[in-house]
Amino acid sequence: MMDLPLAWLIAGIALIVTELVTGTFYLLVLGIAALVGAAIGYAGGSHLWQAIAAAVIAVAGVVWVQQYRKRSAASPMRGLDVGQPAVFESWVNRTAGQARVKYRDALWDAHVAADAAGEPGEILYVTAVDGNTLKVSKTRPA
Repeated sequence: MMDLPLAWLIAGIALIVTELVTGTFYLLVLGIAALVGAAIGYAGGSHLWQAIAAAVIAVAGVVWVQQYRKRSAASPMRGLDVGQPAVFESWVNRTAGQARVKYRDALWDAHVAADAAGEPGEILYVTAVDGNTLKVSKTRPA
């Protein structure tokens, strides 16, 4: 039968490797918690202390990741795309301001600001990126 610290170690490594594929940070936190449980077990701590330490690290880490994601989502990021030129191609829904623009040699969905005429070939500038939709305007952002 496998000892508990070895099980914690295997679980921690498996969670961290899985995290490398998913990129959510939650599995990283759980993997670190499992490694802490393994470390306490190899240091001679009882099963109860291994479980308590792993649980405390896991809960604190998950709360931290949630707070980090909330802060990241709330603060607008000025990415590399902001300020870059895009070429107006066609309207998808003119009344809603939805169009297709050519940006980085690919067609993108875009939300066009009211200052743009919306003529094919018109140069617009990326003001924000919302998922896979560009927000574009005639005026270049500062």
